[in-house]
Amino acid sequence: MSGESPIRIRRDGAVGVLTIDRRERFNSLDVATARDFRAAGLQLARDPAVRAVILRGEGGVFCSGADLKYIRAGGEASELGYLQGSRPAPSGFGEVFQQILEYIHSTISEIKRAPKPFLAAVDGIAAAGGFGIAMACDLVYASPRAVFEWAYGKTGLTGAESSTFFLPRLLGLRKAMELVLVNPRLSAEEAKRVGLINDVFPQETFEADVLALAARLAAGPTEALAVAKSLVHQAAGVERLDFHLDREIEALARIADGADFAEGLASFFERRPAHFEGGAPRRGNVASESGTAEPCPISKESLP
Repeated sequence: MSGESPIRIRRDGAVGVLTIDRRERFNSLDVATARDFRAAGLQLARDPAVRAVILRGEGGVFCSGADLKYIRAGGEASELGYLQGSRPAPSGFGEVFQQILEYIHSTISEIKRAPKPFLAAVDGIAAAGGFGIAMACDLVYASPRAVFEWAYGKTGLTGAESSTFFLPRLLGLRKAMELVLVNPRLSAEEAKRVGLINDVFPQETFEADVLALAARLAAGPTEALAVAKSLVHQAAGVERLDFHLDREIEALARIADGADFAEGLASFFERRPAHFEGGAPRRGNVASESGTAEPCPISKESLP
């Protein structure tokens, strides 16, 4: 990645470390960041010298998903044009979301196909797309200050970034429905108790503990572990992931053009409860929805 990119990668022996460093936007992803995230993910997944990968966020935040401020403003024409080709500028929020999700979903697919373990090191909030990215990793470890929240419903969205695929596989149908419909915030210990993550490491040694575990995996029988990972995925039906990711994008892009998401987005920036009316999808000029609201501090009320 370039020196200006918020996506950084480094090597520690045979362990690759991918860091999202966009703390001023709670490590959310706009199109450029999502593009760099995909490039870094593919590089680490396909480098045979890298035998385990840690995915982490900087500054006490894991990731908060797609950048709602960027989406509210309608994106950047030069960035959106990369995937649109000769298509006209986006006419709704859904198309801007889709540009970001195409990159994130491609990265998630690569993580699941990679012949090596990917570990999510969650220190702080993992919400919405960040929640989904963490769940897509092979192993998930948290610090005591980690918080997990599905969160899509807060802004009237349907879920993406693999979250609706992995939740029922990790938790079972009933608990998955609770996280989606009731949207409880789970502490690190609660997430461990229900089986959402593998373990909680002490705050003081968190980074070192995750790195030590990744190094142990990297020193293991890489080919055998890769085959075992593939077999477990076959048993769990993960070969259907790519199909499901496509359905997630289609559903979220459609719902994002509706009145409920417009209200959810407005409430997010106005720091107030949303008043949803179950509105049908509508099309409009995204530019008319743009604004200059500053990022909201992370709290129960402010997450997407």
